[in-house]
Amino acid sequence: MAYKNYILVCAGTACESNKGKALYEALGKEIASAGIDTEVQLVKTGCFGFCGEGPIVKILPDESFYVKVGPKDAKEIINEHIIKGRKVERLLYKEPGAETASEDIGFYHKQFRIVLRNCAVINPEIIDEYIARDGYGALEKALFDMTPDDVLQEIKDSGLRGRGGAGFPTGTKWGFSKAVKADQKYIVCNADEGDPGAYMDRSVLEGDPHSVLEAMAIAGYTIGADKGFIYIRAEYPLAIDRLNLAIKQAKEYGLLGEKILGTDFSFDIELRLGAGAFVCGEETALLASIEGKRGMPVPRPPFPAVKGLWGKPTVINNVETWANIPVILLKGSKWFSSIGTATSKGTKVFALTGKINNTGLIEVPMGTTLREIIYDIGGGIDSGKPFKAAQTGGPSGGCITPDFLDTPIDYESLQAIGSMMGSGGMIVMDEDDCMIDVTKFYLEFTVDESCGKCAPCRIGGRTCYNILDRISKGQGEMEDLQKLKDLALAMRKASLCGLGQTAPNPVMSTMKYFEEEYLAHINDKKCPAGKCKNLLTYTINDKCVGCTACARVCPVNCIEGEVKKLHVINQATCIKCGQCFTTCKFAAIDRV
Repeated sequence: MAYKNYILVCAGTACESNKGKALYEALGKEIASAGIDTEVQLVKTGCFGFCGEGPIVKILPDESFYVKVGPKDAKEIINEHIIKGRKVERLLYKEPGAETASEDIGFYHKQFRIVLRNCAVINPEIIDEYIARDGYGALEKALFDMTPDDVLQEIKDSGLRGRGGAGFPTGTKWGFSKAVKADQKYIVCNADEGDPGAYMDRSVLEGDPHSVLEAMAIAGYTIGADKGFIYIRAEYPLAIDRLNLAIKQAKEYGLLGEKILGTDFSFDIELRLGAGAFVCGEETALLASIEGKRGMPVPRPPFPAVKGLWGKPTVINNVETWANIPVILLKGSKWFSSIGTATSKGTKVFALTGKINNTGLIEVPMGTTLREIIYDIGGGIDSGKPFKAAQTGGPSGGCITPDFLDTPIDYESLQAIGSMMGSGGMIVMDEDDCMIDVTKFYLEFTVDESCGKCAPCRIGGRTCYNILDRISKGQGEMEDLQKLKDLALAMRKASLCGLGQTAPNPVMSTMKYFEEEYLAHINDKKCPAGKCKNLLTYTINDKCVGCTACARVCPVNCIEGEVKKLHVINQATCIKCGQCFTTCKFAAIDRV
């Protein structure tokens, strides 16, 4: 059935938590009320990526892009745009600083969507919409036109590397499992996304769950496995619901289960819910959790590809890696390998957050520079202040400074400057961010998430955090810098798994590129960024007009002075909360 208009409404977690569900329902009611059900189709989609502007509504065929839409806007959209043909100008997206709406949105300019190809395009709860966009065509091609060896070679030739962090070649991993003779093999999807600020995998599962199911089935055919597990954290309820629905629909269509598409190949998938332990993102800990054991890593080798789940060969890839597989088979390894750099093929999805105008989920070709991501896609620093650093790889990564803005984003280039790709978190910082404070945040996270099994991680992480805490309070000594380096080296060499081995990366990275900040905290007892509360002093200058606003908000009543006269802060009782600084409208309070 053909419709005159299609209204696409973002139904990802971010938009739904911001009244997106109520918006969808309100639009539906207005369409029914106007009696245009046969002319307008309302479509619930996955994430548009432009999360900072949600909830988002896109109207086809004219490509109108409405942002920050609420349920109260539904009536106007239907009456004005759909019925009268007049766009609702106030809801159209405007580039930062622009007065008029732009049909050409800079956020999407340099993106290239492979993993996110169906997000914001199809209704993820309807399998027919996935099939209409070549869904399950790759599985059909594999089963009827290719041998398992053919599929494996295609994946190898594509150059696809695991998107979960280390970047191990996907085809090589599959080849290890395929070569082992065993009565049972397994396919596992690692959807235990735990990096602070990261939501790439969640968004793919919410917006395009069938792409992961199809890819896992293809891998099962390739290595000789008939069982798959998706390990996903329980706090992703929307992704879980859509995965369960997708599995049910795929079974009803004969695309999962016994004798898929009438062939002798059978493959089934089950979900396993994790409790949110960051360490379970590590392969061996994840497998232990699936088996019903406590999620703790074990030494490798043997690697899971040879001896994994219940001692059987197991291929583990993360959501983003799986989402590439169907496209590679349909478009070919040559097409995929033509994208990216010599050693890093394809695209990478990032969760772009922090001090930036355009926050959201982006997908760019490997080799795109940090400058392009921050300024062309991200729209620049939202505060207008100078860019200071970008943290990539989350707690396992490091900082990229302005000197490396033109570094291509790929596995080797990031590693060379002391960072890493990681799962794809990218947090942008400006001059108001203190690097000791940032490093403390990541260390605190990894200390809390350590399973405690090995001493280098358990003791080393806590000791590093305690040293950083002292430095941030003005209690650090020059000897602490060498202690941090020694501890970081010991953790890297001796920790059992990737959590402990990479936990000191933020420490080493910030010490290398921001040594002057460490020295300022230790020698001058000052925080140049003004973040470390214990090192701040608030004073009132002669711009004070005696309005008493600062005194009224002070929680400890440490500000004294008469109305219309210069006030004074009692340093002995000041708790350095900063309320006076943010309240003053006359720039009369100095923070040093």
